[in-house]
Amino acid sequence: MEHYDIKKARRELYAPKHGVFTLVDVPELWFLKVDGHGDPNTAQQYREALEALYPLSYAIRKICKATLGRVHTVSPLEGIWWAQDMSTFASRQKDDWDWSMMIAQPEYVTGDIVSEAHEAVRPKAPVALDRVRFEPHTDGLSVQTLHIGSYDDEGPVLQRMHEEYIPSKGLTMTGRHHEIYLSDARKTAPEKLRTILRQPVKRL
Repeated sequence: MEHYDIKKARRELYAPKHGVFTLVDVPELWFLKVDGHGDPNTAQQYREALEALYPLSYAIRKICKATLGRVHTVSPLEGIWWAQDMSTFASRQKDDWDWSMMIAQPEYVTGDIVSEAHEAVRPKAPVALDRVRFEPHTDGLSVQTLHIGSYDDEGPVLQRMHEEYIPSKGLTMTGRHHEIYLSDARKTAPEKLRTILRQPVKRL
């Protein structure tokens, strides 16, 4: 039975080196996505988003195995982050952040499969279930790096990315800040968390 893991299939996007900024071209991928606002450590909307995204993703995996004979590893949680003042990311003023939390799906997942998964999960009554969208997302040309450590230690890395590396390469920021969480924050010590930091850019 075929087994798909986006981290292996798309190593150029999901396996950057620690502390090294690299330029990648991110194609269109399909995601389950939920929007929200506020500090992910305290916002009720954030908890509700994850309580819908994960059960739905595992339901999709079960349906694909049963009906398509295809098995995949549920992809890591990802987040698109933005704010009216982007400097709040370097200063970690989390209450000012807007976000879309999302989980990538294999290319063989269809809208009908997602709808079937919705109905399978509905009896569990996730509050945010009806806010989950299935839609494409692409970052296009982007700068990324692997950060190892606490989320709160990302500030200096982002500052170097935004203010030093990107301008030095004749680039300018375009899209929203993107993070990919390779570690389970519930089971991993803060100093060992592995997070991909990605910033869409364009050439000047």
